[in-house]
Amino acid sequence: MKEFVEIIVKKLVDHPDEVKVVQVDSEKTTILELSVKEGDLGKVIGKKGRTARAIRTLLTAAAAKQGQKRAILEIIE
Repeated sequence: MKEFVEIIVKKLVDHPDEVKVVQVDSEKTTILELSVKEGDLGKVIGKKGRTARAIRTLLTAAAAKQGQKRAILEIIE
């Protein structure tokens, strides 16, 4: 899941080498903490949060298809 989010976000931002995803596993969920360069934050969030919502939807679908536990994306400022 970590690599999946990295691939998507690196295609969206101007500084792909600054993209960092940290995976935190718990019993029922997997939390993916995403941090990008400050100037790229708006590109990841998108207008009215549409891009972030789309990434979260893809992440949820990918986790369900693999039969994994629930996956949550947190965007860290």
